[in-house]
Amino acid sequence: MHILTSIRNVLTPIHRAGYPFIAAFFGVSVVLGFFWQPLFWLGMILTAWCAYFFRDPERVTPVADHLVVSPADGRVSFVGLVAPPAELGLGTEPMLRVSVFMTVFDCHVNRAPMRGRIMRKLYREGEFKNAELDKASAVNERSSLVIETSQGEIGVVQIAGLIARRIICWSEIEDRLEAGERFGLIRFGSRLDVYMPGSVKARVAEGQTAIAGETVIAEYGEMLKSWPARRD
Repeated sequence: MHILTSIRNVLTPIHRAGYPFIAAFFGVSVVLGFFWQPLFWLGMILTAWCAYFFRDPERVTPVADHLVVSPADGRVSFVGLVAPPAELGLGTEPMLRVSVFMTVFDCHVNRAPMRGRIMRKLYREGEFKNAELDKASAVNERSSLVIETSQGEIGVVQIAGLIARRIICWSEIEDRLEAGERFGLIRFGSRLDVYMPGSVKARVAEGQTAIAGETVIAEYGEMLKSWPARRD
């Protein structure tokens, strides 16, 4: 029993959105194996990758209201002041934007950067350019949430990319989110932008690796030495 518990603790849970894809990869692998056995093993490798892609690990999230945590796993590709997309309704003044780029090897479950209530949910059709490009924020297909927080309204934008053609956001207007709570995912590799108002200070640098729900990307007020956290 202790061995089974240890194995269960090591294995990362898989998000339910991935089950149909994993089953499809496995089914194709079996069919191909009837024609040529090496194709079966190649298919099984791809099936294992698919299961890895849809992993949904627990995270320990700082829950102080003045902290902003990363909404995605990946590399911080941009930190700077820019005007938010017009559809967010956040005005024309520059806001701090932190962008996190996800490769096909990163966990793709997206998490709320702050505690708050969803005020607006928007979807905009667009292109599927490389999400690493800065212009992807303006021209690519995207899904956005505007969240009312204790520090003002923030924007969270899921951006499609070259490979990512499916944005999923299961949260709705008036939903209340906790910091680090899951709100969506993107298949298969893309970018998340967070727009923050006021005197917020960036706590990450371009090129840094971020972990969704754990890495503090920005902070309001003075930096504290410690803060409470929640496992989810």
